[in-house]
Amino acid sequence: MTRRPSSDGAQSAGDASAAIPAGATGGPVPAGRHLGRGGRHRGLAIAAMVMATVLVAAVAFVAVQVFRLQSNVATSPLNLGENGESALPVDSSTDPLQILILGTDTRTGNSGEFFGSEDDSAGEGNSDVMMLLTLSADREDVTVVSFPRDLLVPLPGCVNPGTGETSQAMDLGQLNGALGEGGPGCTVAAINNLTGLSIDHFMMADFNAVKELSSTLGGVEVCVEEPVDDEYSGLSLPAGTSEVEGDQALAFLRTRHSFGDGGDTGRIAAQQSFMASMARKVRAEGTLTNLPRLYSIADTVTRNLTVDEGLSRPAELLKIADRMKDVDLGNIAFVTVPTEQWIEDPNRLVLDEDAAAPLFDALREDRGLTEEAPEPSSAATTTATAAPTPQAPATAEAPAVDPGTVPVLVVNATSNPERAAEVQELLAAAGYTQAALFEAVPAELSQVYFSTGYEAAAADVAARFGIPQSQVALDEAAAGVQLLVGADLATGSRAVVPPLGTALDGQTADEVTCQSASGL
Repeated sequence: MTRRPSSDGAQSAGDASAAIPAGATGGPVPAGRHLGRGGRHRGLAIAAMVMATVLVAAVAFVAVQVFRLQSNVATSPLNLGENGESALPVDSSTDPLQILILGTDTRTGNSGEFFGSEDDSAGEGNSDVMMLLTLSADREDVTVVSFPRDLLVPLPGCVNPGTGETSQAMDLGQLNGALGEGGPGCTVAAINNLTGLSIDHFMMADFNAVKELSSTLGGVEVCVEEPVDDEYSGLSLPAGTSEVEGDQALAFLRTRHSFGDGGDTGRIAAQQSFMASMARKVRAEGTLTNLPRLYSIADTVTRNLTVDEGLSRPAELLKIADRMKDVDLGNIAFVTVPTEQWIEDPNRLVLDEDAAAPLFDALREDRGLTEEAPEPSSAATTTATAAPTPQAPATAEAPAVDPGTVPVLVVNATSNPERAAEVQELLAAAGYTQAALFEAVPAELSQVYFSTGYEAAAADVAARFGIPQSQVALDEAAAGVQLLVGADLATGSRAVVPPLGTALDGQTADEVTCQSASGL
């Protein structure tokens, strides 16, 4: 490092050189230089002491903060199954990792302070949210599987760590009630039995964690197709996009009546959309690589978190954050375990075993759910020399609108600069003659956006190109219909559906989804 001498030092150096007779060589070195070196030794010693003091203070500060985070967290046994075995030790940095995330409907935090009224809590609490987070060993894929709270599954006998008593095993019991049989470890045991997995860790958060985390993040963006005013949850939102935090974030995640079918399916879709939006915000703001920001979030979450002993060390949480920071948003999949109505009570669900088997196989084999489908056989592909006339993508029935009157903006988010023009030709062949082109940054998944009055046209465009309804959203800025052409529609006239995609409901983190109203 270059140091610029002060003006006083320069003057002293000038005086010293002036004192040496002109033409003199050799001879003793001026004493001022020796004095200067001695001063530097003392300066280095002082600097070393200061640096040592700072380092000691920094280490002490980190130790205090780590101790504080660790003391925030409550712990509970991982597996309470009567015959359950604990998961084998795993390396949180390199091994496939399964973490069960539970949201409980109690309002009592780790401090013992109760928030809200007694009516807001259900005793020991039920699992309002049950999500199994799977991180692949290669750090390429993240899968989040949601389990409906109304799902009936075989429940094992669980040993209550407080009383030592064992609950009675059940052939079919409601999964969200397992939490009341001694704690999260009973839910872990039930899902292990259901999936054939061996869950490595769990995290259980209460109402306060959702409220405080959403506020710490500065709000999370959500989208609803119609205004929502739900007297049960207190959710109040205008149509379109809004940022929610605190009580409104909690209401968005808990409402049963506002979205979809007015039950678990609509609520899970809203929860997945919220999580995806949160992942996009955390990634955009660089939160996982910003240690002060990460600490702030960790402090917020751990004050309302119960985990197993293996996850109670802050270093483990940091390892998990580190391995997630570079995962492509398009490889973070949120899906719902396939279910069907229980024949004895249509208000309850049971596992659709045939549809669930490939999902559980993928989780056990450490495979992501967003891999591209196999390439079509050579017999089905067009040769490079052929130049077929563009044909309109197939659709089941004629559109309910005149396509010639619909303004469509084709946004090219592929790596092929000619792709927008190709899609424009396909649209023109289907009657959409008012299509304009626009180039954008690459995106994995195609999306359809529409402004008010163009709902039918948007649905028709999506159907023609094989874009799922979950990727169609209201956006007044669209000024008609906007077709974002992603990597899944880089060729041909139909979006590529990932394997398992037709059997699973859900979305990826890079998808912006808008919740449909239930009408209840």
